Amino acid sequence: MDDPIPPPSRPWQVLLLGGPSGTGKTAVSYRLARHFGIGITEVDDFTVLLERMTTPEQQPVLHWWRAHPAFHQVTAEAIMKQGLSVLEVMAPGLEAVIANHLESRTPIVLEGDYINPALAAQTTFAGIPNAGQVRALFLHEADEQQLLENFLQREPEHGPQMKRARVSWLYGQWLKQEAERYDLPVIAARPWDTLFDRMLAVLASPPTPRIHPAAS
Repeated sequence: MDDPIPPPSRPWQVLLLGGPSGTGKTAVSYRLARHFGIGITEVDDFTVLLERMTTPEQQPVLHWWRAHPAFHQVTAEAIMKQGLSVLEVMAPGLEAVIANHLESRTPIVLEGDYINPALAAQTTFAGIPNAGQVRALFLHEADEQQLLENFLQREPEHGPQMKRARVSWLYGQWLKQEAERYDLPVIAARPWDTLFDRMLAVLASPPTPRIHPAAS
């Protein structure tokens, strides 16, 4: 029997894969984890965990939807701004998770909506130097109609989710702007059949040196 092919080498320990809902992050993140032979965690699971383990008084941002259950009565812009608040709340916890993996040298892919480009661009994590050990990719879909079609294909039982697509598009525009501000790679979600190879090509290139004082 032939020996199994070892996973490709990589200089990084943590890969952050961000982007709005509906861009295909989850599917491609699992493929990346298999390719490199490393673990994967969905950041959205952390928000569920924290909501269950806290009270509205302790974490009002994470419990926001409990107080605003009527989705149709909230504007897409307000929902998007709520998502930005979640980014801020999640950042300290995610920094600790990243630092833990750097310290233990346990590679992982962290994937989810709530990955802030400012966090991804930090030069240190809980005092541990980044030094190229943390890489980040942000998926982007420029076409709001495509997001609508993606949601319909993925969840046909819900019918057209126009507001959800709008929220995702607005959030994606903000993420793209922020990622570019920190010189982090933004990758077009389409064409689908080349996405994985394009992501590998970006990861194979050296990371951009972090020189932004806001991301230290």
